[in-house]
Amino acid sequence: MSPDFDPHANFSDPAIGVHTRGCGCAMHSRRLFTGAVLGAGASLALPAWADGVQLDNRSSLAQLVPAEQIEAAATRQYRQMLQQAAQQHALAPDNHPQLVRLRAIAQRIIPFTGAPNLKSTQRAAAWKWEVNLIGSKQINAFCMPGGKIAFFYGILDQLKISDDEVAVVMGHEMAHALREHARERMGKTAATNTAIELGAAIFGLGNGGRYLANMGGQLLTLRFSREDESEADKVGLDLAARAGYDPHAGVTLWQKMAAASKGAPPQWLSTHPAGATRIQEIEHNLPAVEPLYARADKPTQRFAPPTATLKQQDGGAQGSAIR
Repeated sequence: MSPDFDPHANFSDPAIGVHTRGCGCAMHSRRLFTGAVLGAGASLALPAWADGVQLDNRSSLAQLVPAEQIEAAATRQYRQMLQQAAQQHALAPDNHPQLVRLRAIAQRIIPFTGAPNLKSTQRAAAWKWEVNLIGSKQINAFCMPGGKIAFFYGILDQLKISDDEVAVVMGHEMAHALREHARERMGKTAATNTAIELGAAIFGLGNGGRYLANMGGQLLTLRFSREDESEADKVGLDLAARAGYDPHAGVTLWQKMAAASKGAPPQWLSTHPAGATRIQEIEHNLPAVEPLYARADKPTQRFAPPTATLKQQDGGAQGSAIR
């Protein structure tokens, strides 16, 4: 394990700082997790049953912005973020126990991202998923278009979340990418601005170049709607249950979030449905995913959240209370 990694580095990428005020999920090294195992997992045959949560069709407004452009911009922004994190000693090495944990959970979830009821983008079958861990006290996680996932150390350390709760968070973040929420929001923005600018963006002409050039920054400052967040909660429960993680963890997760926020939502939750309403919605959707969990193969390996001893091993940094 690299002695240079500081799990409480307070990673200070300006773009991420803005991002966490919005979707926080996008709750968004050059070390890549192109993962032959994960890449192969995405194409595994799905179980015959396809029940689970029920979702509406994705908005046609997403079609107004090229998916290829968004995914390319997301990849560039993700690389820049990882490079900046590495320079600040805030990028976890591949053998960090919590990064190993995150990648193991992702391995179990990814094969189910194409479940028919989720109506995910067909492009996800070819995504090269990546998972990285950023040293910061922030309670934050995100998944960018194209399957680029990042967790901030604070969400693991300060909330002491279980594997089941990690799976719910990860499924929620992956849902934003699978359901193309960013593409839809950007399509709405483009349609609201001007048809001329939109047309130029689609065909690569004139002022549209600026629109596409700025796309990466938009992905990190994008604010999802509460409808998007509620839908991501549903998908997160579904994915976690199919992967063998207890979907009831969605309730305990948000109870921990509420306790940590002391009445005011952390940045990651700024656009999410509030408190009791969110938990009620999760509880309402549990009957749809409980059969998935009952039939699912359960993980044979379980991981623990960060401990005081581990933090000392990670560089001696001590955690601080949530403000």
